[in-house]
Parts: sequence; structure tokens; C-alpha cells
Amino acid sequence: MQVKVAKFGGSSLADAAQFRRVKSIIQADEGRLFVVPSAPGKRTYTDEKITDLLFQCHALAEAGEHFEHVFDIIAQRYIDIAHELNLKLDIRRYLQTIWHELKQGTSSDYAASRGEFLNGLLLAEYLGFTFVDAAEVVRFEQNGTFDPAMTQTLMQEKLLGRKNIVVPGYYGAIEDGSIKVFPRGGADISGAVVARGVNADLYENWTDVSGFLMADPRIVKDPKPIRIITYTELRELAYMGANVLHEHSIFPVRLACIPINIRNTYAPEEEGTLIVPDTEGKPLQGRLTGIAGRAGFTVIAVAKDGMHSEIGFGYKVLSVLKKHGVSFEHIPTGIDTMSVVIEEKELIGKRKALIDDLMVESESDCITVYDNLALIATVGRGMVRHIGIAAKLFTALADAGINIRMIDQGSSELNIIVGVESDELEPAVRAIYEAFK
Repeated sequence: MQVKVAKFGGSSLADAAQFRRVKSIIQADEGRLFVVPSAPGKRTYTDEKITDLLFQCHALAEAGEHFEHVFDIIAQRYIDIAHELNLKLDIRRYLQTIWHELKQGTSSDYAASRGEFLNGLLLAEYLGFTFVDAAEVVRFEQNGTFDPAMTQTLMQEKLLGRKNIVVPGYYGAIEDGSIKVFPRGGADISGAVVARGVNADLYENWTDVSGFLMADPRIVKDPKPIRIITYTELRELAYMGANVLHEHSIFPVRLACIPINIRNTYAPEEEGTLIVPDTEGKPLQGRLTGIAGRAGFTVIAVAKDGMHSEIGFGYKVLSVLKKHGVSFEHIPTGIDTMSVVIEEKELIGKRKALIDDLMVESESDCITVYDNLALIATVGRGMVRHIGIAAKLFTALADAGINIRMIDQGSSELNIIVGVESDELEPAVRAIYEAFK
């Protein structure tokens, strides 16, 4: 039997009806021995997330203002869930403790974490599982940095070899017992940490979508789903703006070579997207995994005769960027030109001074700045050593009447990045998708 860790997002646990749905999913597979819940999310478009309400309570309490009217909304959500599921847990006692802590001036981390804490208590009783407080098994250093080594030790001490456990997501504790939370979306990180800690065979991330799509559905109508993707491909797509898992939520399971399965709580029969270690991703001949792009880039082109033979020229250019605290995205080069691709926001308030310094330090013949650039990444392990991929890509753009302003391909051969005018981003993505779908 495979050991699985199932993490459920806020939309999956927003009310009692969703709790019932989650229970049926867990009972459908005896391998789902560990469950990591988020705090209740929105029930309707106009609803508020419990975590947001908890932050509001803390802000009001910290300002010396009354927060009871907001806290009452939070309390009623949990009381309603417990009542509708006929749970015996005295949820009011836990709510009273949290109210008292807020009144006494507790930390914002403590306040924010209570959404997952309470949901974990309710879900554990509803499932008949054992509740393990994340503060006991997820450790942060005194400065607030996540401590993966100590967390791994605690996880193995308290969870390894056990089954039917609920560990709330999003938070942990410093050694002195103070609660500390991950960045928003941290329940995904918690799920990955638990999966690594118990040496799971699979980490299931249950949400409200059936995995990832080949392209942004706001740009491409009904894009095909991605059934399998490697960790490296995922990073390439995330870098170019695809709405995927946070990098920190991938690292723990990637380190342990544990696959991630993105599943849909509302459609559990769908297989979703499987994220696998790079060695497990079988090449798909001539197929792409996904397309992602974003606008808002500037190209600074530095030209100088004989640049290619001048030792240290690139160092001079990059030193100027470092001096001004500017990071770069790509560096396409020619014999006598070196172009640096930078996000426009990096140059705010720095553009003129940076270019002036570049001219002096590089002793260049000419510096030209090109704005309004969008970058599109065409990603896929099927691209490696497959003849005709680039030709197919460039032909699709040419047929759509789109001018390519930049081309860059990484040494991994997993992607080709093209630069186009920002207002041609969407038609370019559609053209590439149609060519490879």
C-alpha cells in the first residue's frame, strides 16, 4: 500500500458540505494516512477567508479597538461546521482561548495560525483521526527562518510509523513555543514537509482545479491539461508567470524525490497533474508541456567594436547592475553586442544613472534601450534533441504576423524563450499553442 499525504486547500474545507466531500475522498483510498488541512476559505464569491478575518481581528486588537464583531463571524463558521457534522468537540472552549489571547495582545502569527488549528481539530474528530499540533513537529529558528533539519527529526520522531493523522498546515513553532507561520499559501509547504517527514510515496494537493493547463485559459480557450510534468519543467513555467505551486512547497518533496499529484476536490475522479522527479519524466516526442509568458521587460543593448575579444567586458556590465541593485533575466549576445533583459520595475528610479554608469564603465560605442518587451517560454522535455521544434515555433509566430525581437534557449534544452512586443503576447501564446496542441 502506498503511503499518501493529502493536503486540502481552504475552498475544499469551507463548510460542512465540503468536510463531507473530503471525508469521502479520504475513505476512498486507505493509503491516505496523513491529512493536512487549510483554514476555511470562501464559500461564495463575496465571502471572506477565515485567515483574512483573523488578521483583521489582530489588527483591531493591536490598535486597541473592538474586534468582537469580526471574531463572532469566525466563531460562527466553526460552530456551524461542528453542529452540522454532529461533532462532540467543544469548539467554543478553543474559540474562547483564542479570543483571550487576542485580547492579551498575542502575535499576528498566532492569530493567523488559528484558522488551520481549529479546522484540524474538527477534521480529525470527523475522520476519527489523531490530531497532531503542527507546533510539535514543524520548527522555525529564532529569527523566523524555517528549520528543515529539526523539522525532519521531529516529524520522524512523532509521525513515522503512525497512521490516520491530521496535522494542520501553515504554521509551526520556534523552540520556545512561539507560533510562527509560513508565507501565505504555507499550507502547501506544510503538506510537502509532512510528506517528506513520513517518507510518503505520494503527496496529494487537493484544490479547486484539476491540475495544470498547457496555457493560461484567459488567453487560450479550453487549453489541454498537463497530465505529467517534471519538477524542472514546473520551475521553468513558474518563472515565466504560470500560476503553479510556490517553489517552497515543492522543494521538500523534490529533495526526497516524492511525486506530487494536483487533484480537484470537486472532481475526484479526474487524474489531475502528476509532478515527478526529472528522471521519471519520459520524453514526449515533439510534444510541449506548457507555454507561459509575461510582459514588462526592457532590453539594454550595449555595443562596442571588438567586444568579443575584450577580457572582462561582461564583468564590467554586470558589475554596474550589481552596483545599482538590479537583477537581470537573460543576456543574449553577439560578436560586438551584449544585451541585458531586465524587468521594467527593476529600473524604476534607476534607469538614467545605470545607463550613464554603463557607458562610462564599459566604454561602449553605443547603448540602446528597448522597452515594451514580453517574454514567452515554450517548455517541454520532448524538445530535447527533437528536430524541427524551433522551426515549428518560429513558423507559427511568422504565420500569425508576429515579429520576434529576441531568442534565447537554455543549456537544459527544456525551453525556448522568445521576446515579442508586449501587445502581441496573447496572440503569440495562442499561435504557439495551436501549433503544438
